[in-house]
Amino acid sequence: PSLFLFFATTTATIAVASIAILTRTPILASAFRSLPPRTHRGIAGSSSSSNSASFSSSTQTDNAMSSSASASTLPSDGEVTVPHLSPSTLRSLVSYAVSYGAAHGLQVSVKHPSSSSSSSSSHVIAPISLLPQAYPSPLFHRAISLARPFNLLVDRIGRDGEFLKTTLRGAREVDPFTGKLSELYERIYSGGAEEERGKFAKTADRLGIHRSDYMLHRPPSSSSSSGGYELKQVELNTIASSFAGLAERVADLHGFLTERLRDEGTLDAFLEENESAVSGSSPREDDRVDDGDRRKRGVPRSPAMTRLPSAMALAHERYRRRYLSSSSDERPASVRPVVLFVVQPGETNTVDQRLLEFRLWEDHGIGVVRLSLAEVYRRVRLDETDGRLLLGDDGEDDNENENDEMENMETTSERNVIQREITVVYFRAGYAPTDYPSGYDTSPDDDATGIEWLARERLERSRAAKCPSLGYHLAGCKKVQQELARPGVLERFFPNDDREETPVVPLLRSAFAGLYALGADADEGDLDAVRDVLFREGEGRYVLKPQREGGGYNFYGKELANKLRQHCTVVDEDGDGKQNIVLGNALSEFILMERLFPPQQRAILLRNGIVEGSGMTISELGCFGTIVASAEGEVVHNEYAGFLLRTKFSGVDEGGVASGFATLSSPYLC
Repeated sequence: PSLFLFFATTTATIAVASIAILTRTPILASAFRSLPPRTHRGIAGSSSSSNSASFSSSTQTDNAMSSSASASTLPSDGEVTVPHLSPSTLRSLVSYAVSYGAAHGLQVSVKHPSSSSSSSSSHVIAPISLLPQAYPSPLFHRAISLARPFNLLVDRIGRDGEFLKTTLRGAREVDPFTGKLSELYERIYSGGAEEERGKFAKTADRLGIHRSDYMLHRPPSSSSSSGGYELKQVELNTIASSFAGLAERVADLHGFLTERLRDEGTLDAFLEENESAVSGSSPREDDRVDDGDRRKRGVPRSPAMTRLPSAMALAHERYRRRYLSSSSDERPASVRPVVLFVVQPGETNTVDQRLLEFRLWEDHGIGVVRLSLAEVYRRVRLDETDGRLLLGDDGEDDNENENDEMENMETTSERNVIQREITVVYFRAGYAPTDYPSGYDTSPDDDATGIEWLARERLERSRAAKCPSLGYHLAGCKKVQQELARPGVLERFFPNDDREETPVVPLLRSAFAGLYALGADADEGDLDAVRDVLFREGEGRYVLKPQREGGGYNFYGKELANKLRQHCTVVDEDGDGKQNIVLGNALSEFILMERLFPPQQRAILLRNGIVEGSGMTISELGCFGTIVASAEGEVVHNEYAGFLLRTKFSGVDEGGVASGFATLSSPYLC
């Protein structure tokens, strides 16, 4: 999802606290003076750590370090201070980070609405943590090992129409967005009277670029004297899984900083304090390893910008060999195969997307075209005879909409000769109702409504590989995540798992947090979780989550309890005093999830090149995975494909980078 809101989250208080650093760095001082005021989202010392929580879902901070959870201080001389770091070291870190970001594309776009040009923008360093966060090496590698099984799970769910129909029945009745996605899926893939509409889609390859997000979790009842953290899944993203490119750059920056300053010893105390937060003790001298062993201790390298383009290139090449080779009926000289990126209008996270686009060209010679769903409706035609997606031109300036600039260099005569055919559709939009602004009415009587949904259907019906297909998209719904946690459901998708040399069902199940249904399928265990919220003051132990992507939609604490009370009815009490609850139909679009308790660590957060603050934070690890599978279900590619870490101040419930709550970071393995 885009970063269009990320730059709206600072305050004048933070700016004052940061000015001492900025004025000692001329480039930063100039940038500081030109920035508009921002709204503060949370320095740790200004909010309650006991009520802090999630990135895009169910998380809460561990209170083991809350006694030291304070923001950066402003002494009498006006300079920011951070425990364990000298002012000169902090200035060096900021200067290195901003310069490194400019030199390596660790940036995001900032629009200038006051400019007369609609495309006027500039770039600033992406929101980041200045230093990496400690992460237990065994749990990091466990997250990596889960990437391939989760890829397989998504593929098998996406082909199981009956499972999706049954699981999402309640959610689709009350949530129009989930309902529309389900309707399109069934119309195209489930046969019946409209089976002809899906004949090309059913022959297409599936491409998945997924990201499974995790938090370290230690139940409140466990001891805080030792590590004892477990890896628990927050959510599984199957559409528009972003930040792979920027996260790789952040890891490289943090690897550079920790290695460059290692000999000086200026970061040791800072890093060791955070290591003790996740391990329960300070690192021992004999734990230290040679500088070359970054896998055991230090910042690992992310292979994202090698593996994501490779998976996309494989899907592209399979299409080209199948339909555009010399042995096919096409004329290769007249066809230019391209990959389509479906993007949001006014996107600010363009650098992350461009990094992938440029590597596709540099490593594989594959061109990319960028269009919004509305532009797809105007410019992309589906050939009803063979399922081809053909790209036309509507006379608009593609540069204004940040589409592929190279295509604008073609002459009119070249465009008449060369036909651009789309091999792969990669969605970086289409995951939220706001991506379909013209509404849900797709009737032919009004050609001004429902055009984004018509565009989505047109793309899905084609023979091009989709990333994701509708089945993969639906597999990422929160309701599906909750259903998978029920006993015996995973076995539906891995029926012979107990005969495998390395069973994956126990591995997958070990990552699930507590998940509870709120629809007609709620069982006694689900209802007891609701009772815990309503009658046992348990609202701090759960998060209420809808079927939405992008963050900002969850309910916490008292708001969670009020939402449940609004849609629950207590009908009577049993003799043992247990309340009988009837759940309202409106709750069918939600699930209730156990709130997670991650460790707090100290961090320095940088936004727009300015130190936003320093204080105690929590983090969420995301692991990317890629899969390419044939229409028949043959998996031809399946691998782990990189990571990201997001960090935010504790005391902030939400935490998406795109929505301005979090920053990008990286793990420091220990």
